[in-house]
Amino acid sequence: MKIRADTAVCVASGMCVMHAPEVFDQREDDAVVVVLVAEPPEQEHDTVRQAVLGCPSGALSID
Repeated sequence: MKIRADTAVCVASGMCVMHAPEVFDQREDDAVVVVLVAEPPEQEHDTVRQAVLGCPSGALSID
């Protein structure tokens, strides 16, 4: 699993961080998504999928 984030599409809702704070964060200046772990361990896959599905702007995707 590899996570991709389109920062141009991100609306800074923070839903990703709420679902998977060990994988996602937000920039200090504009709260746009930051992927902390591009290839999370298997035990994080379910929470990452929830974060991707919960993203209101569709900025997150999984390869």
